[in-house]
Amino acid sequence: MPKFRFFLLIHSHQPVGNFEHVFESAYQKSYLPFVQAVARHPGIRLALHYSGPLLEWMEAHHPEFFDLLRGLIEKGQVEVVGGGFYEPILIAISPEDRQEQILRLANFIEERFGVRPRGAWLAERVWEPQLPSTLAAAGVAYTLVDDIHFLASGFEPAQLHGYYIAEDLGATVKVIPGLKALRYLLPFSPVADTIAFLKKTAQEHPGGFAAMGDDCEKFGVWPETYKHCYEDGWIESLFTALAANSDWLETALPGESLEQLAPLGRADLPTASYTEMTEWALPTPARIKLHALQQEFSSRPEVLAFLRGSFWRSFLTKYPEVNLQHKKMLYVSAKIRRVGQAVRRGLPLRRALDQATTHVLRAQCNDAYWHGVFGGVYSPHLRSGVQRELVTAEKIVDAAEQGSPSYVETRRLDFDADGHEEIYQVSESYAALVKPSDGGTLAALDFRVTDVPLINSLQRRPEAYHDRVREASESAGHAHGVASIHGQLRMKETGLEDALRYDRWPRHAFRLLLFSTAKTWEDYSQLRLEESPTFAAWPYAVTSAAEERIELTCDAPLVAPAPAEDASGSSLHVAKTFLFSRTAKGFEVACHLAISSKNPEPLRLTVGLELVFNLLAPEAPDRYFEWEGRREPLRWGGAASSAELRLVDDWQNVSLLINAAGVREFWIAPIETVSESEDGFERVYQGSQILPLWPLELAPGALWTGRVNVRVGLANSHRTV
Repeated sequence: MPKFRFFLLIHSHQPVGNFEHVFESAYQKSYLPFVQAVARHPGIRLALHYSGPLLEWMEAHHPEFFDLLRGLIEKGQVEVVGGGFYEPILIAISPEDRQEQILRLANFIEERFGVRPRGAWLAERVWEPQLPSTLAAAGVAYTLVDDIHFLASGFEPAQLHGYYIAEDLGATVKVIPGLKALRYLLPFSPVADTIAFLKKTAQEHPGGFAAMGDDCEKFGVWPETYKHCYEDGWIESLFTALAANSDWLETALPGESLEQLAPLGRADLPTASYTEMTEWALPTPARIKLHALQQEFSSRPEVLAFLRGSFWRSFLTKYPEVNLQHKKMLYVSAKIRRVGQAVRRGLPLRRALDQATTHVLRAQCNDAYWHGVFGGVYSPHLRSGVQRELVTAEKIVDAAEQGSPSYVETRRLDFDADGHEEIYQVSESYAALVKPSDGGTLAALDFRVTDVPLINSLQRRPEAYHDRVREASESAGHAHGVASIHGQLRMKETGLEDALRYDRWPRHAFRLLLFSTAKTWEDYSQLRLEESPTFAAWPYAVTSAAEERIELTCDAPLVAPAPAEDASGSSLHVAKTFLFSRTAKGFEVACHLAISSKNPEPLRLTVGLELVFNLLAPEAPDRYFEWEGRREPLRWGGAASSAELRLVDDWQNVSLLINAAGVREFWIAPIETVSESEDGFERVYQGSQILPLWPLELAPGALWTGRVNVRVGLANSHRTV
């Protein structure tokens, strides 16, 4: 009788933009000791997947790891699996980029290890029905998804111990079902439980297999797992036990085995990912309802199989910041292809476009495009890593297309695919996206001289786990034992419940806030201004959009919550004009405001024009606010009595000088989210909100004007910009 096969497919990845020390720590705690353990057990055979960013890092910092891995491949212990080089969600990128991503990783593996991968790892196991065409065209023979993909399509659990053929337009790929039960057993339960599970499954499905595909980080990086897996010997015990049961159990290589086995049939799978991802993608109210239903039917697996959340694309709706980032990625990718087809080809242009393509492919790294138990979009350094790649890529392709060192281009288009027209202006020194539909704000502003996205903030919004933060805040630091990160409850600091507050509007720049003169900085910091929504977030009309000048207007009433007792119902006309100008090594953006009243009575209120900038590290000594001889870290909040304020970032080499004539002071407050990560709940700096403000006493028919200038240049010359 043939042995029962056990497929282990272990996935290792670190995202573009992650910190150097995180790569090194994960290598020492997980990637290296795991493979060393495999080497000590020559009877263990398994598949390993490494993402491109991690492979590039290991080749540069630990080339000896490649020697170790190559030896295991040559001995037949390890099969290396391919996928998208920079770990993209394949269905979220263009068909051309899908092929390039898969082929780049396959070529890299073949060049370094002498074998071409047969299989492909799907980032986050995100599946859509068109993927067989993509995978087959790239030469991929098989992939692995989760059991929920099959269960949601009507398969029974007993049918998940062989592989199936998935097809799209006649193109096919072999699909392996990975079992959630094994994901939760390894490494969190005693080894004996895993062996018992496999033995029972083998008895019920002789000649079949059981498969698990999951993260290597759970074996050493996740909280408490390094001690559990290596110091306490869990990995050694697992491999020893698997070898001890080799009379009936075989750890097998998927690619080799699938050539020996016949498929169990066809599988037309729905859009899906692993169960947790489908929950995370839901809007917060729906996620809370789904969790309640899951609890209600926890003892009814036949019901749970059909109780599923949304699919990965829902993150584009749930987080508009993700959608904007995604649409810019698609925009720049398409621009590279368009320029490559339209412009006369030559070696310098080809090299430039190849370089730009690599930056776009790096920007497709998935981590900053979603959020679950990992930080994801809530990690500003990951968003910045993606956005810097896009800034660099677009700057390269624009220079190639323009053929001139100095240029300005303005386009009107629905940039973020939300049904509203935006204005996108680029030059050699900046890129700016004006969003008339959102209060005439700047949704993005890039400093192209040093490739820095300057806004890159995040709207604070309710998350399903915030109630857990409120309920368990007093238990910070008291978690014990080894548990899956999906069920942990850890607080990285006390008092997180006090940081829970939610923004009314997206965190864009140059938002007009009209509010009562009785309001204070504390009200601003705590989001209690009660500003009039009509001028803060209502659509503005575009009166002109020309080179370096964009004019917007809004005619609307002041509505509740009223900015002043005597102002409610008053009608105002607001004109907002953006003026861009380029300097030697930077640029300046000015926003000119003109406010007139149609009210028969005089108005008295406060005018603020809110800026939002994110220079990342809030406590770093090389990033700070500066005014009137005073210097404060980026996390500082308070009232800065000055008409001029500077933000300096020596690390990214950028300086912003904000000037607002006639202001009393700047109100400054850090934008801090409370989010979940693999290490627990944490407070994360997402930039600073900066409000220059003026007192406004407006007589009937009178006109008030104000202006804010932001001069952006190099930090190493900021004393003279």
